[in-house]
Amino acid sequence: MLRSLVVLAAVCHVLAGAPLYGQCGGTGWTGATTCDSGVCTYSNDWYSQCLPGSGGGTTAPPTTTATTTKATTTTTATTTSGGSASSNLPSTFKWSSSAALIGPHSDSHNLAALKDPSIIFYNGAYHVFASTAVSAGYNLVYLSFTDFGAANASTYHYLDATPIGSGYRAAPQVFFMAPQNLWYLVYQNGNAAYSTNKDITNPAGWSAPKTFYSSMPAIISQNIGSGFWVDMWVICDSANCHLFSEDDNGHVYRSDTSLANFPNGMSQPVIAISDSNRNNLFEASNVYKVGNLYLLIVECIGSSGRRYFRSWTSSSLTGTWTAKTATESNPFAGASNVAFSGTPWTQDISHGEMIRSNVDQTMTISPCNMRYLYQGISPTASGDYNALPWRLGLLTATNSPC
Repeated sequence: MLRSLVVLAAVCHVLAGAPLYGQCGGTGWTGATTCDSGVCTYSNDWYSQCLPGSGGGTTAPPTTTATTTKATTTTTATTTSGGSASSNLPSTFKWSSSAALIGPHSDSHNLAALKDPSIIFYNGAYHVFASTAVSAGYNLVYLSFTDFGAANASTYHYLDATPIGSGYRAAPQVFFMAPQNLWYLVYQNGNAAYSTNKDITNPAGWSAPKTFYSSMPAIISQNIGSGFWVDMWVICDSANCHLFSEDDNGHVYRSDTSLANFPNGMSQPVIAISDSNRNNLFEASNVYKVGNLYLLIVECIGSSGRRYFRSWTSSSLTGTWTAKTATESNPFAGASNVAFSGTPWTQDISHGEMIRSNVDQTMTISPCNMRYLYQGISPTASGDYNALPWRLGLLTATNSPC
């Protein structure tokens, strides 16, 4: 009888698959390796995930060469899968969206929204930093999890209780500065600010804010009009680190300092790209390295007032940006190219970040298995912008070129 129960338990374990968007594989993973819904899709050596597809099943990982170091250093990976994982971005983008996955907890913070996520996958877990929003203003939160299906149940670490402090802090970007063996959190606080930490898993380890500038640079104050200086983004090449930002008024700015001197010595900004219609270049730029190219995406406001992203490419961070998918009808991501299961929970595809191929300052992504954590909102929501109920969802590319 005991033997029969053991066999039955083993059979049940085999038959129980991971849920949609759950983990289904990876180095050290001991849970389910099939999916109750969707297809088990390889992301990297440490993580495979059940993503929308026809029926349950498993997608075998591609050939991967990986170099991994311990907790205080970075992780890099080079992946190939039939095609080249270099600059083979698709000519157009198509996505499927999850339901809303992450939102405010019911606690003393009484948040209206979670917004502006920055995400990395490191040492077997996702690490997310986001803006916390109430009608009175913004601050930051950190959470980590191994499974998107359980993300909303993870512990929220509110960073106003750390040396980052209270007051206006928003729109974080996290990355590992490999030459310094140090984590950076870049954010806005009325200026372009940053904090550092030796251990990303220790919320109390973040340093007090420092700024890249003593005050708003002159070129920004001259062009900002009625906008706001927002959404700072750092990306480094082999020689320099570049700081991108926007002004909610049709301008994307770029400044730089040497890799060796970062974060000090940031130059006065220049306008990297501009548009006379402020809605066509509004905010929330991301810049990524994809093979031999750089990909720039910027959040825009569409004809109906809904948010979407346009995209450009360049061979250099200081070069000319060429439009790629840069219209509302052919966006990087927007209502016209994102599919939902059932009624869409949002018509806005707004501020977010790609899950990158590594965690370092190069902001490298692969065109294979692209996933983008973004903020969305109920189409019926209305009222004061700071009190709108933004939630976080996950986009998964459905037309990978690989």
